[in-house]
Parts: sequence; C-alpha cells; structure tokens
Amino acid sequence: MTPLRQAIEAAAARLAAAGVASPRIDAELLAAHVAGVERSRLMFLDEPDEQFQQSYDELVGARSRRIPLQHLLGTAPFGPLTLTVGPGVFIPRPETEALLEWACAQQLPEKPLIVDLCTGTGALALGLAARWPAARVLAVENSPAALDFGRRNAAGTHVEVLDADVTTAGLLPELDARVDLLVSNPPYIPEAADLEPEVAEHDPSSALFGGPDGMAVIRPIVTLAARWLRDGAPCAVEHDDTTSDLTVATFAQDGHFGGITARRDLAGRPRFVTATRVGRS
Repeated sequence: MTPLRQAIEAAAARLAAAGVASPRIDAELLAAHVAGVERSRLMFLDEPDEQFQQSYDELVGARSRRIPLQHLLGTAPFGPLTLTVGPGVFIPRPETEALLEWACAQQLPEKPLIVDLCTGTGALALGLAARWPAARVLAVENSPAALDFGRRNAAGTHVEVLDADVTTAGLLPELDARVDLLVSNPPYIPEAADLEPEVAEHDPSSALFGGPDGMAVIRPIVTLAARWLRDGAPCAVEHDDTTSDLTVATFAQDGHFGGITARRDLAGRPRFVTATRVGRS
C-alpha cells in the first residue's frame, strides 16, 4: 500500500469512528482537495509530502468534529452545478435535485418569469436559469449571509437575487398573475426534530426550522403562489418527509390549485408537492 493510500485509509478509519456517514468518500475528497486534483486522479499522484500531510490531517480532524464536508471544500454539487457554500447558508442536498428535475420538465413560455423562494445558495434558481436561458429568474432570500452566497453564485448569470421575506403580506404585488413557474425549498423541519451534528450545528436555523409543525413558511408560500402565478402555471414546494399530507392539505385548502400531487425524491421519500394555479379568469 502506498503512503497516500495509507493516509487515506487512516483518515477513513478516523472519520468512521467519529460517526461520519461516508468516511471513505470524505477521506478521498479531502485528499483530492488538498492535492488540488479531482478525486479520480488520486491514484496518479506522487507520494505526499510533509505539507500535504499536515494540511490533510487538519481537514480530517475538522471533519471528524462533524464540520460539514462542503464547508471544508468550500463548494457543494447540485445537479450540474458547483455552488460556493460556507457558514451561514444552507447546503443544498441531492434530495432537492428531484424537484429541479421536475421543474425542468415543465412546459413554459419561451421567455418565462420564474421565481425561486428561500433561494439560499441560489441552487434552484441557477438550475432553472440554465434550463431557460431567456427566462427572467428571481431568487428571493432574506438572510444576509445567504444573500451573500446567493449573489456570489449568481454572478455572471441572469438570475436576479432579491432581498425579501416571503412571509410578508402583500409582497411584490407587481408579480401578481405574472409568474410562469414558482419553486421553493423553504425552512420546513419541525422544531422538535433530531438532527445530525452537521445540520444542527452548522446549517443556519433560519433555513431549517418551520415552526412546531414545519409549515410556518410553507403556508405563506402557498398564498404567494396563488397570487403570483398566472392561470395554468405550475409550482413546487419541498417539505419535511413527515409533512407531505399537511402540504397537500395546505394547497387544497387555499382553493386556487388543481393537480395537487405529492412527489418523492430519488431515495423514495416524500419530498415535495406540486400544483397548478387554476380558476383565474
């Protein structure tokens, strides 16, 4: 076994002992990060020098303290995107890629108006902007730290990042009946939920928790969607895997939506609800 492979094996064992869910993958990704190469190129590297080992040990130590891997790397993948992340912004999850895939499959006008609420890093907005290059894409967020990351990620794109609180009554009336697609991955975790250290200690609580039942932000979003969407326009809202029925009921009780459908993520868990604005003459 080469010295590099020995270092990675030792790191993986240390991470496993600390309770990290994917210790080997994380050990390899951290090694590739220190070396400045893709993970697939590790086998072709020269033997690590003392500087590599010191930097690698520091990162492995931080990961063993359950600091998120994405914070240590400074980036997070999301579908075809690589997003800048760090303390103060919610790390996008692979589970949300199912919502992006659904949204990208919708039939929209040639130059649609798309809104992403509680955008965080801008993950959904940027994915949709790539799908519809001629769209006007609005990414709405109210956390100063998240706004900073969202604007950094949106730099050089046609995504407009707006500082606004989605729970504000009467928000942005100029969008009424004009939006062609609305998506959101809002704070939705019920307050009593038990979370992994990476989430509980490092993701901002404002991006996680949606009140006692997880619906405190979802309900205003449904109200906004009813006002902003043109007749026949679709929307999708992510939710906790325990609140699918509540989210469906919220859309149904609003009275302005049809085709209300509970959908699952790539792992088969209840993940988001889709609906279509109906009834506007």
